Amino acid sequence: MPPSYQILVGDCLELLRRMPDCSVDSVVTDPPYGLSFMGKKWDYDVPTTEVWAECLRVLKPGGHLLAFAGTRTQHRMAVRIEDAGFEIRDMIAWVYGSGFPKSHNLGGSHAGWGTALKPALEPITVARKPFSGTVAANVIAHGTGALNIDRSRVSTGEDTARISNGAIKGGNFASGGSAPGPIAGGHSAGRWPANLIHDGSDEVVALFPTQAGAAAQVTGNEPTANGFSGSVKYSGMRERVAGAFHDDSGSAARFFYCAKTSRKDRNEGLISSDSPAVGRDATMRHCETAEWSIRNGNSHPTVKPTDLMAYLLRLVTPTGGVALDPFMGSGSTGKAAIREGFHFIGCEIDEQYVAIARARIEHEFSRVAEEAIESDQLELFDAACAEPQ
Repeated sequence: MPPSYQILVGDCLELLRRMPDCSVDSVVTDPPYGLSFMGKKWDYDVPTTEVWAECLRVLKPGGHLLAFAGTRTQHRMAVRIEDAGFEIRDMIAWVYGSGFPKSHNLGGSHAGWGTALKPALEPITVARKPFSGTVAANVIAHGTGALNIDRSRVSTGEDTARISNGAIKGGNFASGGSAPGPIAGGHSAGRWPANLIHDGSDEVVALFPTQAGAAAQVTGNEPTANGFSGSVKYSGMRERVAGAFHDDSGSAARFFYCAKTSRKDRNEGLISSDSPAVGRDATMRHCETAEWSIRNGNSHPTVKPTDLMAYLLRLVTPTGGVALDPFMGSGSTGKAAIREGFHFIGCEIDEQYVAIARARIEHEFSRVAEEAIESDQLELFDAACAEPQ
C-alpha cells in the first residue's frame, strides 16, 4: 500500500493519549534538548517520562524508539526514556564538522581561554519496547523487535571479507577460500551498520586513522570506493596507505555519513528566497535575529537532514510500517517516511511549524505519487489519497 500520513496539531501528550495501544511500528523523533535553544520556550526541558510512557504504549511489542538529544542533556533524555519502561539498547552518535562554538572567550592574562567546546556530536538514544518470548517469534507476530540490518548496510565497492585464523570469511569469498565464490556471510549488500554516523567533512574524516584497514599489505595505489546515493555518500573517504595491514577491508572512515541539512532539502515545497538568511561567517547573534521566515522558507532552527531520518527509519521500521514522530517540527521525519514508503503520524504544537511540515510532506508525497503514476500505479495512489490525512 502506498504511504499515507496524518498530521496532528496540539500538545503531543494529549494527542498520544488518544491513539490506540500497539498501533505504531517505530518512533523516530528529534525532541527538545532542554537547552533553551535561542530562547525558545519549547526547549526549556527534555520531554517528560509521561510522554515517553505514551510512546511506549502506542508502540507494538518490540518496537524501537530513536530519540536525538544534546550532549549536555543526553543523560536526562535516556533516563526518562528508561523510566517510562523502555529498554535502552544503544546510542548512535551523529558526528559533524560544521558546528560553531558558542563560547565566552576571556581576555587579558587569560586570553586563549573559553567556556565551550566546538559542538560536533549529537547522540541518538536507541530504545526498545519490552516483549515476551524470542525476538524471532515477536517479529513474526508483530513485525517488530529487530533491526533491519541489510536495508541499512553501508554500500561499498570493496570486499567485506575478514581474515580469521588464516581463513577468509564473509564478503564475496567462499568460506575458507581465497578466490571469489558464493556469498558467505551475506555481506554483498555492504558493511554492517554502526552506532556512528558522520557528515563526511574533512574535520571529521581527519579524526579517523589514516590506515587503510585492509586485510593484506597494500602498495598505496589501490583505489577506494566513494559511491554516491542521491545526496548521501558512502564508504571510503581516505586513500590507502602503503604498508598498512588490518583485519578488515576499506577505509577507517567507513561509516554511513550524511551532511547537515542543505538549503534545498529544508525548503523543498516552500516559498523561499534565493538569498540566504545569514552570511557564511555569521555569528550566533546574527542567526538568532535573522529574518528566517521571510528569506528562508523553513524557519525551524533545528532541521534534521531528510537522508539521515530516512536511514534511521529504515533501520527500525518494518516494510509498510507506521512511524510516529511526537515532536514533528518542520517535518523531516515525515518527509523521509513518505520517501521510504512508510506510513507516518506526526504531532506538533506550533501551528507555524505545522504549516511548514505539511507543505514539505505534501511536496514529497506528490513527488512519490508522480513516480507511481509513471510506473502505472495510479490506482493505488488514488486509494491512498482518499485516506484521512
